Amino acid sequence: MTDGAATTKLAEIILNRIRTGGDITFASFMESALYEPDLGYYTSAGRKVGAEGDFYTSMNVHSAFGRLIAQEICRFWEQLDSPASFTIAEAGAGGGQLAQDILDAISEDNPAFYSGLTYRLIEKEPSLQQAQAARLSRHADRLAWSSPDELAAGTLSFTGCIISNELFDAMPVHIVELTEAGLREVYVSANEDGFVERLLPPSTPELEQYLRKYEVRLLPGQRAEINLAASGWIAQAAATLTRGFVLTIDYGYLAGELYTPQRRNGTLLCYYKHSTNENPYQLVGEQDITTHINFSQLIVDGEEAGLKKAWYGEQYRFLLSAGLMEELIRLEAQAKDEQESLKHRLALKKLMLPEGGMGDTFKVLIQSKGVDNPQLLCMRKWGMGL
Repeated sequence: MTDGAATTKLAEIILNRIRTGGDITFASFMESALYEPDLGYYTSAGRKVGAEGDFYTSMNVHSAFGRLIAQEICRFWEQLDSPASFTIAEAGAGGGQLAQDILDAISEDNPAFYSGLTYRLIEKEPSLQQAQAARLSRHADRLAWSSPDELAAGTLSFTGCIISNELFDAMPVHIVELTEAGLREVYVSANEDGFVERLLPPSTPELEQYLRKYEVRLLPGQRAEINLAASGWIAQAAATLTRGFVLTIDYGYLAGELYTPQRRNGTLLCYYKHSTNENPYQLVGEQDITTHINFSQLIVDGEEAGLKKAWYGEQYRFLLSAGLMEELIRLEAQAKDEQESLKHRLALKKLMLPEGGMGDTFKVLIQSKGVDNPQLLCMRKWGMGL
C-alpha cells in the first residue's frame, strides 16, 4: 500500500486527529474514510453506483437480478409454511433499487405473499430514506425503516429474511502482517507529507484468535485483512430472526482460498469513477475502500449463532437455478426490437460470466434458522424442478 498526502477536507481532519491523539488502526482510518458524518464516502452526497458513480453492483446491471432474488424469497416464504406476516429486511439498502425490483416482482407474481409482506430498509445514511420512499411510492404500505443500530441492539424480531448485497465488503477491516517479530497490525500515522503506515503489536487479541479460528496461516511478509465486525453482524441477524433465512451476496472466498500466498498483499481495493487503485490514503472520503470477504467466517459464526448453511456458491449458479434463462426468454418476448433484446442479453451476460463479468467473483450464501432441510430454488439442477 502506498502512503498518501492529504487532498481532501476529511483527510485533514483525520491527520489532525492522529497528530493530536496518536496513531490509529487501519480499521479506524477506514471507518472514518467511509462513514465520517457528512464527509465519509457513504455518508456524503453524490452518486456512488452506476454509470455516474464509481462502481457497478449487480442490481444496477439489470432488474432481472432483483427479480430472481424475489423468486428465491418467495420460496423462503413457502418453506416457512406461507406465514401471514413476513418481513424482508435489506441491510445496506442504498437508493432502494434492489427493493424496487424485489417488490415489483413479488407484487406481480405472488399477490398472496405480497399482501402480508413488510419490506424493512436498513441503511446507515438517514438522508436516503426520502429517496427510498419516493422510488418505492407504489409500495408505500409495505415499507418500514430501521437504522443499523436498531438491528445491532436486538430491538427487531420477525419471521422472514435478512438480505444484503455488497454489505460486508464495505465494513472497516484491520490489516495484519506477519513479520520476523511475529504478527503485527497496520497503524496509520502522520508526518509532514501526510499519512504513513506503521507496523505495531496488534490492537486486540481478537486478531490472532481470528487467524486460529479460521485456520489462516500467513507467510512471512504476507498481509491480510480481518473484518471483526462481520462476526457481530451475523450474530445479530441470527438473533433478529424468529424463523427464516439470511441471504448474503458479496465478493469473497472461503478462508482457505482468501488467504493464499498468491494474495500476499491482501485484497484491498479502492474505486473512483470506475477505476481501481490500491492507495486508500488518496481522495479520502471521495473513493470507495473495499475488501473481499471471508465466507468461512459467516458460515462458522452463523452456525454458532443458530444459522445453518443452506447453500453457498457462485452468483451465476444461483441466478441460473433461480430461473435466469426463463427470465431472459420473458424479456426477449417483451422486447420491442432487436436492439432492446440485445441490451437484455448483454446485461444478463455480465451478471453471469466469470471473465469480465460478475458470475463467479460474487458468491451467494443462504443460511436458515428454524427450517428443517429447506428446499430452495438455488439447489435445483438448471432447468429442472426440485
